[in-house]
Amino acid sequence: MMHPAEQKIGITHTPLLKSELAKTAQQEVIVWDTEYLPGATNPRHLHPVAITFHVLSGSGVWQEEGKAPVVLKTGDSLFVPAGTVHTHWNPSTTQPLRFLEFIVAEKDKGRSILRP
Repeated sequence: MMHPAEQKIGITHTPLLKSELAKTAQQEVIVWDTEYLPGATNPRHLHPVAITFHVLSGSGVWQEEGKAPVVLKTGDSLFVPAGTVHTHWNPSTTQPLRFLEFIVAEKDKGRSILRP
């Protein structure tokens, strides 16, 4: 379940998988099905662990701090290293953006951290 401070207007996170990895020290894998309504933005934040995004439908913009924005379309993936400050948004005025988020982290440590 998302922490209330992580909930954004026009953005939904549906948990698909949360499973502890066998024979590890409290490591778990988490998969989110995330949807951004047209115009929705997730402001600057970071994840204390690496995260991989995979776009299922629509088109979105990801921008890592200090880098040019990257447009991801259906079928595209992006790996973001741990601690990378970034933002992402749906630039469409009509189509939702839907993507998967894959996280492997120490149990309950994969949440995003806002960076104003």
